[in-house]
Amino acid sequence: MPSVDIDKNSLPDHVGVIMDGNGRWAQRRGFPRSKGHIEGAKRFRKMIFCCRKRNIKALTVYAFSTENWGRPKLEVDLLIKLFKTQLQSALLDFSDENIKVNFLGDVSKFPDSLHMLIKKIVKISENNKKMTLNIALNYGGRAEIVNAVKSLVSEYFERKVSIAEIDENKFSNFLYTKGQSDPDLIIRTGGEFRLSNFLLWQSAYSELFFTKTLWPDFKESEFDEILNEYASRKRRYGGIQA
Repeated sequence: MPSVDIDKNSLPDHVGVIMDGNGRWAQRRGFPRSKGHIEGAKRFRKMIFCCRKRNIKALTVYAFSTENWGRPKLEVDLLIKLFKTQLQSALLDFSDENIKVNFLGDVSKFPDSLHMLIKKIVKISENNKKMTLNIALNYGGRAEIVNAVKSLVSEYFERKVSIAEIDENKFSNFLYTKGQSDPDLIIRTGGEFRLSNFLLWQSAYSELFFTKTLWPDFKESEFDEILNEYASRKRRYGGIQA
């Protein structure tokens, strides 16, 4: 059960998490960076069940950005191996917990074995309804917006959409998160104070929380504290508070 009393009617429907700090967690303990990623993967699994237990409808996690390809090859290879291992072991969890899984980003860039596993998970979980898990892999918010513009322009030239029909709702239908609500809450661990190209369009009115806690150390109790703080905020969406 949650470690603090939370008003379930004030919980966010959709939570986004930038899971930062794996490498620093390992280095501070004298471990190779790979150890931090392994521990971070364990925390990711726990976060899924943490949200599921609180009846949060959607969780989006930033697992691998378009910029992460610039890391040392050995680290990138380890991350790809971890993705595959974690997804394979979580297949049963997704089914048992009634979790629908989507992948945000250009996953075709990954090795065939991982790409095929991703397609399998999407297919197997497509009818699950209790919770949606979005995993951002080879994802970048700017690239997502550019790709949406290209698709929208293509539809315009194919006369499937007119200029008059284009608005924010129409544009949102060309994003990876089509049909989903925008995140109410975005949490970044690791002590950095920026979004780092994460859900740039969708986060326009998200409540932002930044914590110095490194991702492998992010506990359920701290998540509950953030949820309580979120519940106390007044979201006005540009209006005036009554």
